[in-house]
Amino acid sequence: MMTITGTGAAIVLACAFATDMRAMRIPNLLTVIGFASGVICQLLTAGWHGGQIALVGALAGFLPFFLLYLFKGIGAGDVKLFAALGAWLGAAAVLNVAMYAILYAGALGLLYMLASRPFCRRMLGGMAVLLSPGAAGKREALHGWEAGAKRFPFMIAVLPAAISVWAMGS
Repeated sequence: MMTITGTGAAIVLACAFATDMRAMRIPNLLTVIGFASGVICQLLTAGWHGGQIALVGALAGFLPFFLLYLFKGIGAGDVKLFAALGAWLGAAAVLNVAMYAILYAGALGLLYMLASRPFCRRMLGGMAVLLSPGAAGKREALHGWEAGAKRFPFMIAVLPAAISVWAMGS
């Protein structure tokens, strides 16, 4: 049975999934409300210790995804969403969800790559550029290669990750 914090996190996650699937973005209003309500719920259920759990959890959710954001691996909404989930779930659970989300995203990306002929052609072209002698023009060629990249909503990986963590009782 889910706790009140798990239920709150599930509601935030469901709203984020719906908006990310529809518009490939997670609104700031959702992440701010998710974070604030997570902190308030933790404070009300566990006092100051709960507040500490919420803040440490938010930081644990924020930092790894902020690094991914800096490398353009995910969007800013995903970073803020994981901070909000961390406020609801605490550090250990949000890091478990993060780990599974990254694994699921990698698996989905691999499936997409295997099913995509244009991707394979771009990959081979990019490898040829990297392996060719001389550095002139490589940067421009790689930027052109990156421009044709496909994206998918990260929530496609986050939702099954959260369900996996919940099913394992973490």
